Amino acid sequence: MFKLSFIMAAILCSSALSADEPVVYKDALYQQQKIAKLTTLPNSLNFMVIGDWGHNGHFYQKEVAHQLEIAMYQTDADFIVSTGDNFYPNGVASVNDPLWQSAFENIYHGPHTFEDWYVVLGNHDYLGNAQAQIDYTEKSQRWQLPARYYSKTFALENNEQVLMVFLDTNPIQPEYKDRDKYRSTQGQDYKTQLTWLETQLAGSNAKWKIVVGHHPLYSSGKRFGRNQGLRDILEPILERHNVHAYIAGHEHDLQYNQPKNSKVAHFVSGGGSEARFVKQREFTRYAEATPGFLSVSINGETLSVSAINHLGEVRFNTEKHIDK
Repeated sequence: MFKLSFIMAAILCSSALSADEPVVYKDALYQQQKIAKLTTLPNSLNFMVIGDWGHNGHFYQKEVAHQLEIAMYQTDADFIVSTGDNFYPNGVASVNDPLWQSAFENIYHGPHTFEDWYVVLGNHDYLGNAQAQIDYTEKSQRWQLPARYYSKTFALENNEQVLMVFLDTNPIQPEYKDRDKYRSTQGQDYKTQLTWLETQLAGSNAKWKIVVGHHPLYSSGKRFGRNQGLRDILEPILERHNVHAYIAGHEHDLQYNQPKNSKVAHFVSGGGSEARFVKQREFTRYAEATPGFLSVSINGETLSVSAINHLGEVRFNTEKHIDK
């Protein structure tokens, strides 16, 4: 009965959101479709994390976008993070590519998803014109991708800060060095980026340090066992500089992985449209093959992360305290 109800709910949600006319967001709608159990911390910075979404509204992209809008309103969120693979299958050709409208502007059209989007590049983005996604920053008020890698510091109360570092993990990924398909990722010296990363982390007095990249270092999904090369490069840097969380996409699911003897929490948010299988591993705290996104709330003492699916259900929540 539960399975049948789930399927019927998905069908109804899908049909409602696939009509020719886009959803018109009004106060009554936000109240009627409030996401149960979605909360924020006191005096917090709040943001959403979505990845692997650019499917022109196919799969569950529209449904996830709708719940993203509801969550942005409900938490009064400050911005959105995109973990890459922003456009399938082959990125965009230019800043005027029709995909900007069909896969982004016309999908995330709710008033609260017009906050800033802090974006990283995924492997599929490199199959097109990656520079065009950087250039779109000058064309769009909300699209924030000023360079292939960059950082941003956000303010908390009591003069405390959150440092967020946005990486381009494509040139760092060892498996791309010998793959013709991803030859374009190798046009930059990844060691320069690593030196920059060390400088950003070492030079910051922020209370919280969070790093975002497309490729996960730990995965409970399709690419389990294929992360060691990138992990060997990045994990020592994260550990050395007391990074609190690493957030990635690439896997089409939602995950929270916590390796033994590490204080770095590893999150995956790649369920922006399509979902793939997951499996419990020794480091898995949560993994679900569901379309959806993560909601993050952070204050001076606590980092809270919730997984929300395309039906507007909070599927998981965890809290990490600053001293643990």
